[in-house]
Amino acid sequence: MPTELLFRDDAYLRTCEATVTAVDAAGIRLDRTVFYFNSGGQPGDAGTLRTADGRIVSIVDTVKGAEPGEVLHVPAPDGPALAPGDRVNAEIDWTRRHRHMRLHTCMHLLCASVAAPVTGGQIHEDRARLDFNLQGGTIDKDAVTARLNALVAAAHPTRTRWITDDELAASPDLVKTMSVKPPSGAGRVRLLDIDGVDLQACGGTHVANTAEIGAVRVIEVLSKGRQNRRVIIGFADE
Repeated sequence: MPTELLFRDDAYLRTCEATVTAVDAAGIRLDRTVFYFNSGGQPGDAGTLRTADGRIVSIVDTVKGAEPGEVLHVPAPDGPALAPGDRVNAEIDWTRRHRHMRLHTCMHLLCASVAAPVTGGQIHEDRARLDFNLQGGTIDKDAVTARLNALVAAAHPTRTRWITDDELAASPDLVKTMSVKPPSGAGRVRLLDIDGVDLQACGGTHVANTAEIGAVRVIEVLSKGRQNRRVIIGFADE
């Protein structure tokens, strides 16, 4: 049974009531969730599932299941057991998730700041990176840092909207990461639109305004072969 993905419509939801639909060695399935699953370079959420009778299950990761639309909440070992039919309050680790949201949104700003195809990316709690195919070119770390902070300070609003799979196929420029394809096959694809800055297909979680990202810096630019340059970004005060 597909899981209702509440984070797709509201990335700021921290909790929800849900029903356990299945439990096995791979993880716990719920009928609905606020937990983002590991995809598109963004880590899966951690948090807790709480029952009315006081059981608390720590969730250490969230991943895709084998079935379409299935989400697995991976529990810490040796925690209390849950069973199908149990009602739970699902709550994410908001501090961790919000950092992912800030960095993921900043990766879109980085994508708009470097004029080259993106060949890969990854988000961590304290930093993120994008790999660019620059055909051996270089990146000015200070110039990109200045550009990113200007976009952050400009307080551009962000919003999500949906298009059909056919509309995406007719506009391939909306897919900017060569190694990560947006979720498709369900008839529609979600876009992230940063007003006047960037528009691309993305299923991740983001902040509502670039100002929420806070000051950032380019930590390092690495050469990854003859063509690729890896740009690593992080928060300026860390």
